[in-house]
Amino acid sequence: MNKKRFILKSFLVGLVAYLVFLLPIPYYIERPGSAVVINDKVEVSGQTDKSGSPFMLTTVEMFKATPFSSLFQILPYYSIVSESELLGDYDDYGQYRELQNYYMDYSIDTAKAAAFNAADLPYDINYEGVYVMSVTQESDFYGKLKMGDSITHINGEAFENTDEFIDYVSNQSVGDNVTLTVVRNDTVEKISGELIRVKETGKPGIGITLATQSSVTTTPEVSIDAGRIGGPSAGLMFSLQIYRMLVEEELADDLIVAGTGTIAENGEVGRIGGIDKKIIAADEEGADIFFAPDDEIDDKVLEEYPELESNYKTALETAEDIETDMRIVPVKNIDDAINYLDELQ
Repeated sequence: MNKKRFILKSFLVGLVAYLVFLLPIPYYIERPGSAVVINDKVEVSGQTDKSGSPFMLTTVEMFKATPFSSLFQILPYYSIVSESELLGDYDDYGQYRELQNYYMDYSIDTAKAAAFNAADLPYDINYEGVYVMSVTQESDFYGKLKMGDSITHINGEAFENTDEFIDYVSNQSVGDNVTLTVVRNDTVEKISGELIRVKETGKPGIGITLATQSSVTTTPEVSIDAGRIGGPSAGLMFSLQIYRMLVEEELADDLIVAGTGTIAENGEVGRIGGIDKKIIAADEEGADIFFAPDDEIDDKVLEEYPELESNYKTALETAEDIETDMRIVPVKNIDDAINYLDELQ
């Protein structure tokens, strides 16, 4: 009898432990991630940067919540986000990660372009079609196209840019059968289906959300290994790292420089998420300088989200809260960061 009770008690204890500590719930925990040195991740003409001044990208760590770990949200600079809020229209975390990988690849290309612009050097942008971000269930291509596919031709026709692609499709008729040339995992496939009427525009369409698929080629050649890091927020730091290797200047000699922000081809720095957590990550790695996007929030956005504030303001508040000696520097463009570092020399 005692043995049965012991087994039952052990089972109940195990069940409770699973339900509390291991059972996934539809939420994710976000917390400060790491500050990663990128000197050895960027190659120009096959060579990495051997200087003594580390440049670092910063990250936010995210993991699936359990009933127990959901309590972490009470800790400073930890937060919880619902699965539906995080994933949006995507079915699972795998698709979300694939999207983040696309954003990283795109940011690497724009970082190259921004750096070469800043160094006044030429580069080429090669249009490679459109990237399929999602397929609506109403689409005749639902189940045929997949997220991550690259459409290079329609009915055998190629295009110079995404606007031409969209114009061609919208000038067809609902119900027309079209054949798409698709690159998937380095293989080329032909996929056919009928066009539908897109609810948002009332025009014929494939029934997908898309983004431009392109690549930037340069001389000297630049390559970047981002590892498992996804998202667009490393763009600014990658562009700065490329720039200083192109011009062969020792920017921020003997200083540890961290930062975050998207980067556009013209060098414009854009807003990112989780900057408070990235400030923590940079401070823990001993950064001396942190570049923060000096973004301006549209009045209409502020009307809907009155508590929203700029990345720079949040970064300053976080730095003051943790009493760091790290200098928080606002940047609107890559030139702001370059000029700041030049003035330190």
